[in-house]
Amino acid sequence: MFPTTTTILGTGSYLPRTCLTSDEIDTRMGWPSGQSLSRFGLHARHVASDDETSSYMAVRAAERALEMAGCRADELDLIIGACGVMEQPIPSTAVLVQDRLGLASSGIPAFDVNATCLSFLQALDVAGMWLETNRARRVLIFSADIASVGLDWSKPEGAAIFGDGAGAVVLGRGEGSIMAHGFETYAEGRDACVLAAGGTRVNPARGAQPGDETFRMDGGLAFRVASRRLPRFLAKLVSGAGIGVDQIDCIIPHQASAQALSHVTRALRLRAEKVVNIFARTGNQVAASIPSALDHAVRSQQLRRGQTALLVGTSAGISLGGTVLRF
Repeated sequence: MFPTTTTILGTGSYLPRTCLTSDEIDTRMGWPSGQSLSRFGLHARHVASDDETSSYMAVRAAERALEMAGCRADELDLIIGACGVMEQPIPSTAVLVQDRLGLASSGIPAFDVNATCLSFLQALDVAGMWLETNRARRVLIFSADIASVGLDWSKPEGAAIFGDGAGAVVLGRGEGSIMAHGFETYAEGRDACVLAAGGTRVNPARGAQPGDETFRMDGGLAFRVASRRLPRFLAKLVSGAGIGVDQIDCIIPHQASAQALSHVTRALRLRAEKVVNIFARTGNQVAASIPSALDHAVRSQQLRRGQTALLVGTSAGISLGGTVLRF
């Protein structure tokens, strides 16, 4: 199917009003000033207030993407939610966003795609299929995550790095393209990133243990599973796009951690200035990470029309995902 004419027409992002600085994290943990900054490379991250739900943040990001694309909400043909964690189990977050956009009686298809931190990339692939088969002319994808509600602050190596926020894009067919897409899953790492409660196995009806409602992460296991396969995965992905690594103008990685961003830079043997790095001011925004970094790249002109970008990351599973596109 590749390459396609699927084109990103507009991008948008949203950060919650409340900002939690590294100094405030130090105070919360009883650490000396500067410890969280030196340990995690994080200056600040944002925390959603009660009224800033996933669907609320998604709509704020979507409005910016629609404005850039010159597209009205009622001109959309498809809405795809791509959150790491849904606002509620049923109905989907995409349905809630459709309603908030004033489209509740529109009949526009709205559904969610979930691949945890890589949900946006998988939604991008699905949206491309709708566009290339003429089932849609304009597609909205949004990712919005509120990691702050599921953090275990007794384990700061995980809790301190996560931030809340949303990112969105509007897609159509145009002069841009999706040049290649890849996704691989290795369930040997299934226990590396877990949020047990909220599904049909662990819930109030069937019982839950203390801590099941919080996110737990074995960063060492996740890194080992992903890092062994990431160089080969990236080489295959870029080769499938028919270009060399040196022809990639902009790398937009999942903002997993400061260490993960350094690893991607080394794995691709690229100059650091090509890598979009917003981690220090946003933290790890789960699925919202990649579209938020994409919006930053576009608005800061780190990524310009006609240039080639690599969107890449890892997610719970453990999965590896990447998309090469011409913006």
